[in-house]
Amino acid sequence: MASTGFAARGDKRDIEEGVAFAPKFDRDGLIVCITTEVNSGDILMVAYMNEEALRLTLETGVAHYWSRSRQSLWRKGDTSGQVQTVREVLVDCDQDAIQLKVEAGGDGKACHTGRRSCFYRRAVVTGDGIRLEPAEG
Repeated sequence: MASTGFAARGDKRDIEEGVAFAPKFDRDGLIVCITTEVNSGDILMVAYMNEEALRLTLETGVAHYWSRSRQSLWRKGDTSGQVQTVREVLVDCDQDAIQLKVEAGGDGKACHTGRRSCFYRRAVVTGDGIRLEPAEG
């Protein structure tokens, strides 16, 4: 992929309808990223990117994230072998969220728990409160 440069944020119309890529990072310098599997559309994970992680993702075609707990850049797959090859990068209407469509490498498990997706439980309201149970699929 070609070298990238992010545009300055313009007015609302420019941001929502224009062609300039002007991601909005939060006060901590982060932007949320939803990662989905390119063929199935399944959500694999949600993570954060700082400017460097987003730039490296665009330049290399491999997903990079910012670890809030470790306060460090993280290339998905360096320790797990689950390299995520980026096939498409989408941005939401006000450019404050990113979606990566990826091919998941290795055995395709994106979650650090060894599951395919980080979204493996659902919240169920019962007479006794709210509990988590396994999600289908």
